[in-house]
Amino acid sequence: MIVYGPVPSRRLGQSIGINNIPPKTCSYSCVYCQLGRTNRMQVKRQAFYKPEDICREAEIKLKQLETENKHADYFSFVPDGEPTLDMNLGKTIELLKPYNTKIAVITNASLLWMDDVKEDLMGADWVSVSIDAAEETTWHKIDRPHGMLKHQDILNGIIEFSKAFHGTLVTETMLVEGINDHETCIEKIAEQIALVQPQKAYLLVPTRPPAESSVRRASAENLRKATAIIRGVSGTEVECITGDETEEGFFFTEDIADDIISIASVHPIREDIIENLLKKRNANRSVISELLDRGSLIKYTYEGKKFYKRNIHK
Repeated sequence: MIVYGPVPSRRLGQSIGINNIPPKTCSYSCVYCQLGRTNRMQVKRQAFYKPEDICREAEIKLKQLETENKHADYFSFVPDGEPTLDMNLGKTIELLKPYNTKIAVITNASLLWMDDVKEDLMGADWVSVSIDAAEETTWHKIDRPHGMLKHQDILNGIIEFSKAFHGTLVTETMLVEGINDHETCIEKIAEQIALVQPQKAYLLVPTRPPAESSVRRASAENLRKATAIIRGVSGTEVECITGDETEEGFFFTEDIADDIISIASVHPIREDIIENLLKKRNANRSVISELLDRGSLIKYTYEGKKFYKRNIHK
């Protein structure tokens, strides 16, 4: 399923996810990625799914929501990899416009040095660009980029895009303990954010099982310091996202197994959330057991919490 949700989002409200990239095709292999390590690293854009097929699924999803008197605030491109690797991204955004639902793209920004990528993103209403590091060594440690990428080109591309984009632009920085959460690193990130001047700078910590088991969230003290430094240097509003979602806002159709797989493919779900959703739907918990037995779902524990995520290698 290419279109899933809606999934509750602190930044985007009720967000219908668009999974326009096959697993796990990306230009980075971030140590904190909730989808695991990248098994298909690339920087060359290509066509994956037909824009018309994506829009057809999006329309079906909107109709399903309408029958339950629910709504969606955004279509959000948050796929199994980097959304801008899709050379049809711009066309898909254009075809989604008539549905009168805002369009968001969450990108690692690694391809923003390409003019065609910048052009494709111009059609979105809300774009989040990742700035996990503003110097080369830390960038390699945390984002583990494709060998053909040049960090300075990416940073320059973000600045160029920020000057031309008329929608809402935000930055996103994932803070990992011992990698990019020290003051020197944060100060350089703050200087880069000052050049971009986003509407808001989001600071995140890993709240779901990461690609590398050694990854730990930055401490509350370092988060406070990072917030103060970025506000002071860039003058940008900063918001920290450190909590976990509740079951409120998740949407299940009659095909619960398919819904769980489609959401868990890009959004690992806590066990307690699934349990509560199944109860509300009067659904048998055997659906989870069957998905685990088939190898479609994998169970993980992170920070004492149990999660389910799709087995993208199956």
